[in-house]
Amino acid sequence: MVLKRVWQGFTLIEVLLALSVFSLAGLALLDTADTHFNSLNNLENKMIADWVASNQLVEASLDESWPPKNNKTGKVTMAGREWFWTQKVIKTQDNDMRSIVIEVRQSENSELALTSLMTYVSKGT
Repeated sequence: MVLKRVWQGFTLIEVLLALSVFSLAGLALLDTADTHFNSLNNLENKMIADWVASNQLVEASLDESWPPKNNKTGKVTMAGREWFWTQKVIKTQDNDMRSIVIEVRQSENSELALTSLMTYVSKGT
């Protein structure tokens, strides 16, 4: 009687194919995690910039000087970082009313603002 050996297990090609599939899945997972982290970081920056702009709009609304100062700039520290804001005053059709726009940037030289908020103020209020 001849005994036949039956080999059980995976061939080298099957193992390499499985490793390549798992490595591609791992790369896709890392890419997704990186995209998610970047999105959260951008959302956090936008949220803090909105807070800075909102605070500056409140300060501008409380300022009693008329007309409000145009192209006023400043630097604020919030959440452990510095934020740069610019106040733009826009004349409206009503001479007793002005529009105030606050733009917030992460760096002083940045062309694009992270956020921009607007309010209206009137003379005597």
